[in-house]
Amino acid sequence: MIGTYAAVLAVCGASLAIGQAALALCGAREWSWLSPAVGLALLCAICWGTVRVGGDGLVAALVVPLVAAASVAYLWGRVEGVGEALRAGWPVALIALAAASLPFVVEGHFGILGTSFNPDMSQHLLAADRLANGQGGQLLHQGYPLGPHAIVDALNKGLGIGLVQGFSGLTVAVAVLAPLTALSAFARLRPIPRTAGALVVGLAYVVASYFAQGAFKETIQALLVLAFVLALRESTRSWRDLPLRFVPAALIAVGSVYVYSFPGLIWLVAAAVIWLLLEYVTERQRPDLRALALALLTFGVLIAPEIGRMLDFHSFETFDPNGPGLGNLFGQVSPFEALGIWPSGDFRLAPGDGAVPAIGYYLGAAFALVLLLYGIARCSQRRESAILAGLAAVVLTYAAARLGGTPYTAAKAIEVGAPLVALTILAPLLGRAPGRVPAGMRQELDPSPFASLAALGFVVAAGVCSLLALANAPVGPTSFSPVLHDFRPLVAADSTLVLASDELLADQHGGPFISWELRGGRVCIAAEAEAGDAPPPGVRFVVTRGDPDSPPFPNLRVRRVAAPYVLWESTRPVRGQSPCPLVAERQARQGPAR
Repeated sequence: MIGTYAAVLAVCGASLAIGQAALALCGAREWSWLSPAVGLALLCAICWGTVRVGGDGLVAALVVPLVAAASVAYLWGRVEGVGEALRAGWPVALIALAAASLPFVVEGHFGILGTSFNPDMSQHLLAADRLANGQGGQLLHQGYPLGPHAIVDALNKGLGIGLVQGFSGLTVAVAVLAPLTALSAFARLRPIPRTAGALVVGLAYVVASYFAQGAFKETIQALLVLAFVLALRESTRSWRDLPLRFVPAALIAVGSVYVYSFPGLIWLVAAAVIWLLLEYVTERQRPDLRALALALLTFGVLIAPEIGRMLDFHSFETFDPNGPGLGNLFGQVSPFEALGIWPSGDFRLAPGDGAVPAIGYYLGAAFALVLLLYGIARCSQRRESAILAGLAAVVLTYAAARLGGTPYTAAKAIEVGAPLVALTILAPLLGRAPGRVPAGMRQELDPSPFASLAALGFVVAAGVCSLLALANAPVGPTSFSPVLHDFRPLVAADSTLVLASDELLADQHGGPFISWELRGGRVCIAAEAEAGDAPPPGVRFVVTRGDPDSPPFPNLRVRRVAAPYVLWESTRPVRGQSPCPLVAERQARQGPAR
């Protein structure tokens, strides 16, 4: 628990400080709630650029606190509205943290999120471990984006936070930073609608569902796409007179590269192009070529080291129509889930397959769809070109993924677009924006009674659905303990058989995490009920749970006990060639799902 929340605090604090300093360098003199996203984007780039220097992550662990401290020093006395921003932000951050902690509260322990949904975290743990130790690894050579992994390595080296707690903390931190970023769209509202709007947008149902399966990369990408659109919106408001007004959007795009590689730019490029067209058509505003050139130059310089890896990433299996296919899904995910009202703890289920009858799904989707159409009309009247462009971009991206990709990629497109759908619905309902007037010069007007009632209904329904997804998040494996790690020096490169329960292997996907803890040696994993009368040939060690006085096979002696595990060693010479694969081979055959 301490490690997880220490990681949350470190990531959130560094993101806020670094992000606001970057905005101040661009000329912004008022606090902006786009700082969390800008800071997280830069944090990914900084950690990735430094984690391999020296080969052990120490440089990254030193550079990040130095940059954060320098950011605070630079901001001192230069930024206005900090007190007001903190008063608006702390309720959002506190409630978001409580919501993101719900899986751990329900399960009664901390651990790895999403273990019964998919085993991907075992591969991310292995990649982070190899990265921190200066080793290449399969994901590195394939161009897989490892910016978030570098953050976890920096936490591990700098604060002594374990990799499991680091990934959990990063995932929770993103769930806090996303609603804080959404505050940028609701900053001038009264406290209750402001807080409610930010939480529902930042923790939209499909985003909460991906959080529940430990999918930190998708939740970060959803945050960055939302922030990019809001940065475009801000460039015509409080930043409209700044020569560097497009640079914050460019910095967010840099983060997307280090989190999601070139696919992450698909949403951003589409949104930017559509936004420029809408600005020209509706406002007759020609693009400021100088400001655009400065932003593109910033973007190009910061992603230059990653271009080669981006080219390598194009052959990754996710992009193969015959690759992951369904992944961990049961079929195509309904695009109506992006509307936010989907009363199921598991987003993969079809309407009616859960406790709520199918009619409940369709009524909720119909209500949200009506509000979405109303929101589009109102955003058009208010000339909210950035929001409309972002919505169009996510719709087009989903259509392309649905027609030319797999159900797995289409589901990701739904998740990334969900916050913008919620923003399009709530922005017109919660308050009437004053148009092109810069922030702080005019207060928002109160919404109509119809809008208030519709907003209340949507916030309650969508909020309950998101909480349902969070409460259903598995944390585990529950019968697995990382004390297996203590056996690594003893088993070394010898072959080891681990006997585990059927529930751990089948229901909780515990096999990859067992191999993670015993990485570096040859490991066989089998169900206790299928152990047979003797271990496979070439196996020297056997790991079981339970009584050290009850060996699973003859001719074994206790080598070490680390409750609840017992390490047994053969008392006879080991003969034969072991069928147990190296952990790296096991991981390579399974392949990363995302």
